[in-house]
Amino acid sequence: MVDLILKGGATLNGSAKAPPSKAYTHRAIIATSLSNGSSKVHNVLICDDTLATINACRILGAEINKLSDNIIRVSGTPKPETPNDVINCGESGSTMRFITPICALANGISVLTGGESLRKRPMGPLIEALNHLGVKCYSARMDGYPPIIVFGGGIKGGKAFIRGDISSQFISGLLFAAPLAEGDVDIVLSTPLESKPYVEITLDIIYKHGIRVDLSENMFHVPCRQEYSPHDHFIEGDYSSAAFLLAAASITNSHVRIENLPANTLQGDSAIIKVLSIAGAHIKVGDNFIEVNGAEKPLKPINVEMKDNPDLVPVCAVLACFSNGRSVIRGVRRLRFKESDRVEALLSELGKMGADVAFLDDSLIIYGGRDLHGAEIDPHGDHRIAMACAVLALNAEGKTVIHNAECINKSYPDFVRDMRLLGAEILER
Repeated sequence: MVDLILKGGATLNGSAKAPPSKAYTHRAIIATSLSNGSSKVHNVLICDDTLATINACRILGAEINKLSDNIIRVSGTPKPETPNDVINCGESGSTMRFITPICALANGISVLTGGESLRKRPMGPLIEALNHLGVKCYSARMDGYPPIIVFGGGIKGGKAFIRGDISSQFISGLLFAAPLAEGDVDIVLSTPLESKPYVEITLDIIYKHGIRVDLSENMFHVPCRQEYSPHDHFIEGDYSSAAFLLAAASITNSHVRIENLPANTLQGDSAIIKVLSIAGAHIKVGDNFIEVNGAEKPLKPINVEMKDNPDLVPVCAVLACFSNGRSVIRGVRRLRFKESDRVEALLSELGKMGADVAFLDDSLIIYGGRDLHGAEIDPHGDHRIAMACAVLALNAEGKTVIHNAECINKSYPDFVRDMRLLGAEILER
C-alpha cells in the first residue's frame, strides 16, 4: 500500500509528455488480436487495465510480445481459442465488456471475473443483447453482475437491443465481435447513446482493420463473416490523464506544456481545453501540445454537461473548488457505476478538504471560494479520485495524505513522476 504526501502552495513549471491513450490502447490490442496476421502497436500504454486486456487476449489465443518499452507485436487469430483458465479482468471494466462478446466466438465455455469493484459494475444489458444474438450468456449469480459465463460456439446474428445510456463499452464490445458473426448483426439503441466519442474511437480502430459498419440514427448494422486485416497502430496521448496535469497548472497559476496531445483527435475528453478556458486558464493549443500559461485568480465558475465525458468530472470538480461562485457539472449519474461510486467519493473526499459540494438532479453543485485544506484522503480504490485529490492538494493549505494511492496504476502509472517533473513536491511512504 502506497501513501502520497503533498503540501499546498505549489508552483509548477516545465513540460511533460501525456501518457498514451488508454482507450486507444485497449482497442488496438483487441483489434490486432482478432486480425489474421501480425501487427505492431507503438506507444502502447502499459498499466493495470491494459495488462488485463493483454492477458485476456493471450488466453483467447493471440501471441503478444514486447519488442521495446512501448512497442508490442500482436499475432492475432480470427477464431478465438477456448480459454484454459478463468479470464481475470482485474478492475478493468473495458476489458470485461470488450472481451465478453469475443468469448462467444470461441467453441467452449468462458468464465470472466475480476476484482471486488469490477464485480459491482453492471453487465446485464450486454448479457441480454448477446442472448438476442443467439449467445448463451449468464451472470453467475443471476444478478446481472460478474462473474460472467459465456457458452461459445459463435454468434448467430440478428437484432440486439441495448440501452445507450449505461455504458458505451457494451456497444464497443458488440462492435468488436459482430463482424465475425454467422449472420448480420443490428445493434439497436433503445435510448440515446452517451459517451459517444468512445464508440467513435472503436469504429476508427476497426475501420483501420478493414471492418465495415453501416450507421444510422439509432442503429449499427454489421455485415457478417468479415475478416480483420493486420494494421500497425501508433497510440496518441491521453486527454483524460493529461487533464489532471493541465488542471494542476491552472489552479496553481503555473506555466506548463503537455506534449503528445494531438489537436485533431476523436477523444471526447479533449473537451478539457474548453472547460479550462471557460474557467479562466490561459490556454495555447499547438499541433501536438497544450500549454497553460497561468490563469485568472480566482477561477471563473463553470457550467458544463459531462454525459459524454464522465472521466473529466473529478478534475472539473477540482477546478470548480477554486472558482469564485457556483459551478454546475451536469450529466454525472453514470459516475455511480465506475471504479467507485464517484459521486459519493467526490462528495466525501472533496468535502474533507473543505469543498462545498452537493449532488442534485444528475448534477454536482459546487460553491467555490471556500477555504481548502489538507486532509487524510481515501480514494475509494479509484484512480481518478486519487489524482483529483492530489491536484487539489497542490493549492490547499497544509498537508494532504492520499492513502492506497497505488490505484493510480490503473490508468497512469507515471502520474507521480510527471507531477514531480513539473515541480510538485510529492513524498511516498
